[in-house]
Amino acid sequence: MVYSQRRSLKFRRLMLSLLLLTAWEAGSGQVHYLVREETKHGTFVGRIAQDLGLELAELVPRLFRVASKGRRDLLEVNLQNGILFVNSRIDREELCGRSAECSIHLEVIVDRPLQVFHVEVEVKDINDNPPRFFRQEQRLFILESRIADSRFPLEGASDMDIGTNAELRYKLNANEYFDLDVKTNEEETNLLELVLKKPVDREEKQEHRLLLIAIDGGKPELTGTVQLLINVLDANDNAPEFDKSIYNVRLLENAPNGTLVIKLNASDADEGSNKEIVYLFSDLVLDNVKSKFAINSNNGEITVQGELDYEDCNLYEINIDAVDKSPFPLTGHCKVIVKLLDENDNTPEMVITSLSLPVQEDAPLGTVIALISLSDRDSGVNGQVTCTLSPHIPFKLVSTFKNYYSLVLDSALDRENKSNYILVVTARDRGSPSLWATASVSVEVADVNDNAPAFAQPEYTVFVKENNPPGCHIFAVSARDADAQENARVSYSLVERRVGERALSSYVSVHAESGKVYALQPLDHEELELLQFQVSACDAGVPPLGSNVTLQVFVLDENDNAPALLPPGAGGGGGAVSELVARSVGAGHVVAKVRAVDADSGYNAWLSYELQPEANGERSPFRVGLYTGEISTTRALDEADLPRQRLLVLVKDHGEPALTATATVLLSLVESGQTPKASSRASVGALSAETALVDVNVYLIIAICAVSSLLVLTLLLYTALRCSAPPTEGACGPGKPTLVCSSAVESWSYSQQRRQRVCSGEGPPKTDLIAFSPSLPQGPISADNPHDVAVYHEDTSRYCSKSVPLITASFRAE
Repeated sequence: MVYSQRRSLKFRRLMLSLLLLTAWEAGSGQVHYLVREETKHGTFVGRIAQDLGLELAELVPRLFRVASKGRRDLLEVNLQNGILFVNSRIDREELCGRSAECSIHLEVIVDRPLQVFHVEVEVKDINDNPPRFFRQEQRLFILESRIADSRFPLEGASDMDIGTNAELRYKLNANEYFDLDVKTNEEETNLLELVLKKPVDREEKQEHRLLLIAIDGGKPELTGTVQLLINVLDANDNAPEFDKSIYNVRLLENAPNGTLVIKLNASDADEGSNKEIVYLFSDLVLDNVKSKFAINSNNGEITVQGELDYEDCNLYEINIDAVDKSPFPLTGHCKVIVKLLDENDNTPEMVITSLSLPVQEDAPLGTVIALISLSDRDSGVNGQVTCTLSPHIPFKLVSTFKNYYSLVLDSALDRENKSNYILVVTARDRGSPSLWATASVSVEVADVNDNAPAFAQPEYTVFVKENNPPGCHIFAVSARDADAQENARVSYSLVERRVGERALSSYVSVHAESGKVYALQPLDHEELELLQFQVSACDAGVPPLGSNVTLQVFVLDENDNAPALLPPGAGGGGGAVSELVARSVGAGHVVAKVRAVDADSGYNAWLSYELQPEANGERSPFRVGLYTGEISTTRALDEADLPRQRLLVLVKDHGEPALTATATVLLSLVESGQTPKASSRASVGALSAETALVDVNVYLIIAICAVSSLLVLTLLLYTALRCSAPPTEGACGPGKPTLVCSSAVESWSYSQQRRQRVCSGEGPPKTDLIAFSPSLPQGPISADNPHDVAVYHEDTSRYCSKSVPLITASFRAE
């Protein structure tokens, strides 16, 4: 006789829905394929590249790769044609056990740009597992007194397949005494009973051998068999009977040892020892069930004695025998089905797969940093997991599909502000109380070259004394780059230009690594007062970034030029000044003038004149102006004075050490009427020229004084405005003494006009123009054209070559 195992309508509809799923679902962005288990290597699964919208030519350049949770070698992709194929044997039962749904989840990842696709490959069951009985032989003991329709429980078979492949039906080989009855309970488990069709006679036959066959619903059908060995006993008339043949119990997992599961009660209609009952586990009960439960043989209480874990096994079937104490005992049977209820006792599990670490600081928003997969062994709400991120900025979590999240960039990164982020990912289930797990993700931000080298200030002023040795170090520039590594490695170079007719690189050079500036040759103040150039700082990034700084190199004067005598005027010759002097001239009369210039500037070009004393120690009737070089009489000349006077005038600058030159003046004393006629015309011409020069100098002095007055007025107004402003450090307050470097000589027509640098303390650079009256030493001064001298100086935050007192000079036009 054949009995078929029936499944619920709900289960059939679920299986039908799974079979009707399409190859991929465009709405969710997930590709879905179907493959049968046990298919051969190389079996076609799907055109994954085409279904994901990828071109075949870009699979290799974009580093197309497939990652899967668990075993990674089941499926592979041919990068030449974009086909997903079976790479190794797929056993559905090994992957998913008895689960109704079984899928392989793949993560398809491509770079440039980074994209992640989720592919689900459903593994369809085939009928590759035959029904199996736990024992090859089942032994039953039956009293010959048992009446017809007596029932005896049998152990059923199990099938590792699912669906129709696991729907079992049973048949028993033909015989005259026994039949087979199959019942299905609410838990969809089978209860097999051997039914006695007519009483057996032990004296006629003590042992019966039957063959029980289990047939599944697959195509082709697979079968399993077990041998039934039935021994006929000669004893008791009434077997113990339970209230129910099947007991259903619900029990929380993790129930402590000793927890009462159920108390069974069986009764026996016999008397005496035949009525006393002992409760035992049936021989059909597996050892792992016996390790979890214990039964009190006297009162029928079943208690917990081992750890119960819903995730390991959520259903236990316990066959119980109630045996009387007769010498020929009879047995009653029942089945206790214990269904465990899930508790939230498993923390969520989290797997983080890093994809793009470190992250470039210029990465676009939405860049995928890592993939996060969650799982929880619990079921129901206890197994529902959510994921959160702390801190949220500048990243966020995006749910791709169930229990899968992507860690993506949410706002712009700046490595110079923060180069590393420690993110805490928390997975929390919805149980009560909820359980959670955390994981830390260290996201390092990689540098890109987005910062140019920067100097501390846009311009530097450098003072260098002339006649420096070749190759001397005069300054060092330094630029800072906020980037890192190669992007922050700064090299320096000159911005080449022409200085006059020569290249800048012939004057100075800069060390590429240290930024030190060197003078390649001695500098000459008289040739080059100011050398202005730019130094470029460039980093080693790709592409490189750079910036420039301006250097103003002022060449400071040194006293390296001696005074030079100008050629004498008319009547002079041989480098000496020769003049005719009438004996009738009075005291203070100018008889000659020594003219000299100095190529230096400032103190080094300020000349003074001294008359060398006579060899015989006599007092000369002549003297020379200290700063004018004019030779004049100190008294009226008389007959005692020699007719020829030879004067030596020492011309000396104010440098350190001072340099000198000596001028020779030859004076011939003549009577008034003895002045040569021939020279009168030249004298008239010279007088006319001198008168014209005096007129020009007068106008020049008037113009200089007017400009000086205007600049003094501007300076006073500027000072008043500065002092009326809120006081700041170094402004309108006490400071360091002002050091003035000035240039003043007797005659501007014979001196080089130069603008000099002046520094005062550490304050900001400023430019002042000072006009003042001369302070002259005692002695006669020409009353023809006494004038003030304006000294222009520029105050800087650097230094002067020397500290000198504030000086004045007189100016006299010739």
